Amino acid sequence: QVQLVESGGGLVQSGGSLRLSCAASGRTFSTYAVGWFRQAPGKEREFVAAISRSGGEKDLVDSVKGRFTISRDNAKNTVFLQMNNLKLEDTAVYLCAARFSFSDYVPHPNDYAYWGQGTQVTVSS
Repeated sequence: QVQLVESGGGLVQSGGSLRLSCAASGRTFSTYAVGWFRQAPGKEREFVAAISRSGGEKDLVDSVKGRFTISRDNAKNTVFLQMNNLKLEDTAVYLCAARFSFSDYVPHPNDYAYWGQGTQVTVSS
């Protein structure tokens, strides 16, 4: 089992940057794939990005490609989401999620078992 805590959210102007962190408990973090999701008010939760257990495989939703980067530091039990050129439509609560993986792949967005509480990202004009 793994516990996840997000941080790094805040208020930023359009075009600005933020780096979100997802810190995990446990000694086996390197066996978990991790994903980032977001949920805006009145909207369904949306997949944003994911990274495999080693970091060798990554996936991002089309709307953030070229602006967001996902990475991980298994020695620090942390996954990062670097968000550049933020837009108003990126405003949402961002959550990270994890799934134990036997191999190095990116899970389907519906297959995550563990979730953090989320961190608010607000982009202003």
